[in-house]
Amino acid sequence: MTALAPLRRPPRLAPGARVAVVAPSGPLPEERLAAGFDVLRGWGLDPVAAPHVLDRHGELRYLAGTDADRAVDLQDAWCDPSVDAVICARGGFGAQRMVDALDWEAMRAAGPKVLVGFSDITTLHEAFAVRLGLVTLHGPMAAGVDFVKSARAQEHLRATLFAPESVRTIRSDGTAMVPGRARGVTLGGCLSLIVGGIGTPHTHGSARGGLLCLEDVGEETYRLDRYLTQLLRAGYLDGVTGVLLGSWAECDPYDQVRALLADRLGGLGVPVAEQFGFGHCDDALTLPFGVAAELDADAGTLTLEEPALS
Repeated sequence: MTALAPLRRPPRLAPGARVAVVAPSGPLPEERLAAGFDVLRGWGLDPVAAPHVLDRHGELRYLAGTDADRAVDLQDAWCDPSVDAVICARGGFGAQRMVDALDWEAMRAAGPKVLVGFSDITTLHEAFAVRLGLVTLHGPMAAGVDFVKSARAQEHLRATLFAPESVRTIRSDGTAMVPGRARGVTLGGCLSLIVGGIGTPHTHGSARGGLLCLEDVGEETYRLDRYLTQLLRAGYLDGVTGVLLGSWAECDPYDQVRALLADRLGGLGVPVAEQFGFGHCDDALTLPFGVAAELDADAGTLTLEEPALS
């Protein structure tokens, strides 16, 4: 299987850039969206809300509106020539339900733009890499608690969007589960979503040649074991060059989770960095997916060969 290659980098943002906020997954409170808009306006951006961003599905209350409406909002925002970036409002669940409804030819013709999100948006990170060949940003979302309350998370995302050369080296407070250095192309996201995408046309078939970034939220250890074992059994981890582990919020105590991660990943023979500071955690770092980089697990750094955005 072919190893991962670096993807096309979208242009960075400048003051006055228009950003569309969409809700591909779960519903959100209006007050959190308003707070996120205040942050974006404070950066000199022009945020606009997609028409259905505050919808809630009539029967499936965990969805932000119907699958069709959520897909239309994302596609229309992406294809609008006045929009420079699309920032997801929140995660939750629902991106897998709407991703097949997107017109990938039309979105490819719209040209490269910035996509920001994490958690359930892992589905879109994978799809934008596979179907559009674009670098995306795994980072805080416009109506997320982590975004509106964390100055560090805001600043790291802002720097990535406006001055990506200033964050070519991403520094964590973590340690090495397995020491060493490795080079590869970044990919990943929420572990359960990575596993849930296997076998679909919108996901990487393998992490070969990649620096795989993994995190999750609210999962018991035996379920994390199931996900990692599935990746091993499916050959997804064959040829991976290194692993970065983010947060495991609302999971079992970390010593239990860590024992599992070491058991399942420690035998890969590649560097593994733990507690790297991305995902469902306070002060979450923004990680670009689809860029060539070097992981130094001992130093807790990820150094990008090029800035995340052009």
